[in-house]
Amino acid sequence: MQLLGSAGQAERRGWNIPDTDTRIDLPARLQAALTQATAASGDGLDRFFSALRPQSPEYAALRGALAAEQDPARRRTIALNMERWRWMPVSLGEDYVLVNVAAFEVGLWRGGSRVARWPVIVGKPRTPSPVFAATVNGVTFNPWWEVPANIARESVAALVRNWPAIAKSRGYVQADGHYRQRPGPANALGQMKLAMPNPYNVYLHDTPDRKLFAGEVRAFSHGCIRVGNALDFAGALLQGKLSAEQVSAIAGSGRTVTIALPAPLPVYVAYFTAARGSDDTVRILPDIYGRDANRGKPATGSCAA
Repeated sequence: MQLLGSAGQAERRGWNIPDTDTRIDLPARLQAALTQATAASGDGLDRFFSALRPQSPEYAALRGALAAEQDPARRRTIALNMERWRWMPVSLGEDYVLVNVAAFEVGLWRGGSRVARWPVIVGKPRTPSPVFAATVNGVTFNPWWEVPANIARESVAALVRNWPAIAKSRGYVQADGHYRQRPGPANALGQMKLAMPNPYNVYLHDTPDRKLFAGEVRAFSHGCIRVGNALDFAGALLQGKLSAEQVSAIAGSGRTVTIALPAPLPVYVAYFTAARGSDDTVRILPDIYGRDANRGKPATGSCAA
């Protein structure tokens, strides 16, 4: 479904989630389907096309919504997002974390079903959160913040240089032109961040500025994903290894410690402007980065960690 034009092809190149379709031997699979189609069963081609569809219930919901929708603008948005799902792996796995930037939420999936979701703050339109996949190996409590060079230039370097006492009270330290922030109440990463190495320096983490979760449109960050009720999120990821009370105690200790997950989890940071809501109906969401209109800016955000 080529609905996005040349600008959409640029978005496709910026969709940094590996597509498992590239590993499928389509000629061999099609030949097998044609052979089955001539046999008694006769359903080889149906199964061929069904196997190529994204297996996520999110895609199935969009497919059903498209069939029922009459409004041309809504149909186009739904179709665009079905195309984005085709850029995803055919199966995301049984257990994973999925961030929908356009929905300002992160969901945890276990056994193929979404078990919980949390609100998030995402990148501003001028520093959009990138689309990418990574693996979460653990949770770091009371993390240090490694200040990215762009944020240092924007604010932190001047604060350290001109108001050193204030900078010290906020936990900033500097060595050889590199800036860090100690764990503590003012730390930009809050009380936790996910250990999820990736080339974009974008992470899911807590925030000390929790009042920003009150708004419906939450595009305020430099690219990272700030999670609401972050310790509850951390506890859900560590379920079976730590209790909620243990998570709270570790976070409250002030010590920097990384707890490995019981098993690594895939995490997908994606952008879907049509998605299932809490009532399972498909919602059309704000196109905060202008990607549906082919005017989106390439993702450049980062927060380091």
